[in-house]
Amino acid sequence: MNLFVRDLTVIDSSYICEHRGVVGDSWILDVIMSGELNEMSMVLDFSRVKKQIKHLVDEYVDHRLLVPMKNSAIIHNATKPGYSTLDVMRGDKSIHLQCPDEAYCLIDAEAITIESITAHVYDILRDNLPSNVSGLEITLRHEKIDGAFYHYTHGLKKHDGNCQRIAHGHRSPVEILVDGNRDAEREEAFAKRWEDIYLGSKEDVTTLDTLNLSEHAKAVTDESHYAFRYTAPQGEFELAIAKSETEILPTDTTVELLAGYIADQVKPSLNEGQSLQIVAYEGVGKGAMASR
Repeated sequence: MNLFVRDLTVIDSSYICEHRGVVGDSWILDVIMSGELNEMSMVLDFSRVKKQIKHLVDEYVDHRLLVPMKNSAIIHNATKPGYSTLDVMRGDKSIHLQCPDEAYCLIDAEAITIESITAHVYDILRDNLPSNVSGLEITLRHEKIDGAFYHYTHGLKKHDGNCQRIAHGHRSPVEILVDGNRDAEREEAFAKRWEDIYLGSKEDVTTLDTLNLSEHAKAVTDESHYAFRYTAPQGEFELAIAKSETEILPTDTTVELLAGYIADQVKPSLNEGQSLQIVAYEGVGKGAMASR
């Protein structure tokens, strides 16, 4: 007997790519389980399977930075208890972090792909399901988006959940409506601007000499890299990332404020009297709207 759950949850994380840098992404998770019926004539209660699998995905994968540990550009080392540094050696676009260990998801692969993430999630779930579940199939897939989208990474230090992690992200559509009509040209332009972007808050910017990064970060300078540092409920988060792959916002980077920021950036390009509405998404099926 097979039991399936489509759209069980969404994984909103960022991953390290040697070529693209740090990439925010969102994957929808579908699950099929097979097994003998239990005493309730079920393979597994729907409410229980959703809670159990979502809990495991949230705990080990979601809102983490996915790291391909077999990639030669990756250097990962433990530091003080519960913390580790991560260095991504990409020439003048190297990336350096020190974060709590729970901010990372270490994947045994040379590259982060849907296939390598699927294998990792499968291994997590396989060993944590009831004994009567004999078969498991999982599928990760992207949302089908009609129009422009971008990949962004950020951290929300004031959030009391996992959004506080300094390098998690989303694959997000953007809708720009001028006088009530979608403006595909402006949507594409903004998606290009934020193609693989780190969105940082001005108040979190510091200088590199205040960060506790590894020896591998000593080659970068304040001219080439932004330095970010903040303390949140889960601990201390530090990041150095190339300025060419970053945009600094004057506010926090919640989706509500991102919608307003996009509106403020687009509004000057309009003719006098034209109305503007921004529909900004945070991953799949949720977001905020702003009008100007």
